[in-house]
Amino acid sequence: MSLGDSNACAKVAEINNPEGSGVALILCEHASNHIPEAYSGLGLLPADRDSHAAWDPGARAIALHLSEALNSPMVAGRVSRLVYDCNRPPEAVSAMPEKSELVEVPGNRNLTDAERQLRVDEIYRPFCHVVSDVITSRKAAGIQTVLITIHSFTPVYFGQQRAVEIGILHDDDRTMADAMLANTHSLQHRRVERNQPYGPQDGVTHSLQLHGLANGLANVMIEVRNDLLRTPEDEVKMAEELLVMIKPALATLAQQGGDNA
Repeated sequence: MSLGDSNACAKVAEINNPEGSGVALILCEHASNHIPEAYSGLGLLPADRDSHAAWDPGARAIALHLSEALNSPMVAGRVSRLVYDCNRPPEAVSAMPEKSELVEVPGNRNLTDAERQLRVDEIYRPFCHVVSDVITSRKAAGIQTVLITIHSFTPVYFGQQRAVEIGILHDDDRTMADAMLANTHSLQHRRVERNQPYGPQDGVTHSLQLHGLANGLANVMIEVRNDLLRTPEDEVKMAEELLVMIKPALATLAQQGGDNA
């Protein structure tokens, strides 16, 4: 990778504990609400720039805690998903949405093909390059990998209250999700559900497909309701609760052996 490419990647992706030898690779695509100066704030109202529409509040803190607890690398996005959502393919309308739930995004209206391609080249591809590099390095070192992506969701969506507190999402490979859900008895105070509040039909499993399934890695996407993440203490508590499901699930996969362990 050239110095220029390396700098481009650093602008869009944060890497923590890249040499971590734990079995997990933690992704957090929506870790930041930062909008680079070139995009003039996308014309958003200040409140909208801080809202869930622009990022996943609390997700980065959880991902970082898991990275440390599992001695595993973490790759987190540095750019708001309203500029480009790195959990969406370039052809998806939601990769650069003109509206996110009730939030209008003026800076995404009437984008030309060239403007869309520029965001793909400057944000999406460098982010994916970083993730691919980590996976390739781990394979070369003989380190088995399970992909875990971390997200948070709003408790009210289009006026509808959401009861689910933790969502365990999967695409075609349900191995890690099943192993985690087998341990929900240890979190009886939490409402944990499969493929809620989103699922593959909502187009949210792009990272699982691109970085997980395509590389033969077991994978899972974790969604946490963000009203449970209001303080740093809340974030640490939730990360520890997730580890109650994640650690035995990783142990189960390791016992099963194979490339997905």
